Order: sequence, then C-alpha cells, then structure tokens
Amino acid sequence: MDMKDSRIINAPQAKVWAALNDPAMLKQCIIGCDSLEATADNAFVALMSVKVGPVSAKFKGKLQLENVQPPNSYTLKFEGQGGPAGFANGSANVSLAAESPHTTRLDYTANAMIGGKLAQVGSRLVDAAARKIADDFFSKFEVLVAEPVVVAGGADQAAAVVVAAPRAKSAIPTWLWVVAVIVVGAVLYKWCL
Repeated sequence: MDMKDSRIINAPQAKVWAALNDPAMLKQCIIGCDSLEATADNAFVALMSVKVGPVSAKFKGKLQLENVQPPNSYTLKFEGQGGPAGFANGSANVSLAAESPHTTRLDYTANAMIGGKLAQVGSRLVDAAARKIADDFFSKFEVLVAEPVVVAGGADQAAAVVVAAPRAKSAIPTWLWVVAVIVVGAVLYKWCL
C-alpha cells in the first residue's frame, strides 16, 4: 500500500516540527493510542487499539526515526504486531517547508505492508479506515498546533476579530492512514505523542 498527502498547518515550521516530535502531543492526536514510550533516541514503542471492519485488535509497534534533518524532514520506519489480527510494517517520509512565516506545508509519502486477518478484510476497508484515522489525526493536530489568524476589521473598528485558520483540504489523507497502520507501528507515536 502506498499513500501520499500534503497539509497546510497554520503555524510556523519550528512549532510544527516541535509538535511532530512531542510524544504527548502525538498521543493526543491518535485515536486509540493507549501508550507511547521512548526506548532510545529516535526509537519508540507504542500500544494502540485498532478496528478495521470486523477486525479489532491491540497492536504493539516499534517506531524508528532515521535521516532526521531538523526542522525539515525525517524517515519513519515502523513495524507492528497485532497477534492473530495481523501485522504491519513500512516507512513514511515526512517533510516540512515554510509556506510563509506563519504557515507550514507538511508532505508525506508512506508505504506499508499488512498481513494476517487485516489483509483478508480487503483493501477498500483498510484504505477507508486508514483515511479516517489520518483525517482524525490531522484534524486534531491542526486544532492543537494552529495559531489563530487575526483579521483587522478596518480603520474605524477598534478590535480585531480572531478567526480559526482554514483547514487545508487533503487529496488523500494518507499520513494518518499510515498512522493507523503504523499505530500498527510507529508513525502515530512520533506525531501524536
């Protein structure tokens, strides 16, 4: 399975990078993430509950960050075991680029291999579950990380109005899918903790 996507986050690149490397932040964003613990520099172990179609399981996953280029990019390698429910392993390349002083573009590409009962469920259900997990992750991440946009009212208005930043539409919210399958592994742990 291969996925890629982009998101525009209404926050400076340094803030987005810090949030993507904060286990507590990532854990808040990943639905079903029971725990995420650092085992070494750039290595984590995570426990997550996942339901894909009729298959429900707890996955224990290992996550390793490689090719770390702060605050621009890293590669996330993951492997997860869910007992009889199956396994998942793969990698994700994540990169950040400043779109402006106050916005950051997050791009990712991921590939994963699944086996066991998960693979028997069918690619449509797995893809749909991955997309939902990715959408949920990014929605929560954007809310927690994004900074408010201040819109000036006009010369005769005394106060500015603070509005929520617009959420960038995603063609294929794959990263969170990777997070679901990686929760099944590791992406979830590095981005949501």
